[in-house]
Amino acid sequence: MSKIKAVIFDMDGVLIDAKEWHYEALNKALGLFGYEISRYDHLVTYDGLPTAKKLEMLSMEKGMPLRLHKFINELKQQYTVDRIVADCHPIFSHEFALSNLKEEGYHLAVASNSMRKTVEMMMERSNLISYLDFFLSNQDVSKGKPDPEIYNVAINRLGFQSDECLIVEDNQNGIMAAKAAGGHVMQVNSVYDVNYVNIKENIAMSEKGEI
Repeated sequence: MSKIKAVIFDMDGVLIDAKEWHYEALNKALGLFGYEISRYDHLVTYDGLPTAKKLEMLSMEKGMPLRLHKFINELKQQYTVDRIVADCHPIFSHEFALSNLKEEGYHLAVASNSMRKTVEMMMERSNLISYLDFFLSNQDVSKGKPDPEIYNVAINRLGFQSDECLIVEDNQNGIMAAKAAGGHVMQVNSVYDVNYVNIKENIAMSEKGEI
């Protein structure tokens, strides 16, 4: 089996405990126009999708006018930024994990369905950006997850084969994208599963062909 040379992280729910921030920010914007995504629909259908895709689905399912998309998206991004400034802080276990992985020679990247500005802000405020070779946002690809494009782009940019990469994901849309790109997948339930010991165990399992 191939040796793992890179770890690619999703961001929301993996490195940043921000899934609720996005959900609440979008619903706050939608609420101004009488729309809402229920908790159930969020968990089952919408979680991990780009905001633009969510708005497309709301127009198809609930008849929300297309002309509102741009304004709602801009409002949602501003509400998200406000939340990042208030609540995005370093998590020691993440800094410890990424610093040690980088010291050991692993290449590290982030591939997120979020906007570029959001990814950059969160990575800076969490003190993780200096450990990354690069990060990708939904603005760097034409199709968001569950399409594998963002992971294909990341793997190609790293210059490795897909089976030389471990991808850390937390939701079904991201996991589908990671598997379709051919990477080994470390599935986590929360940001607190993302620590040095767990990542190294998953690297070892990947190299043995167990995941």
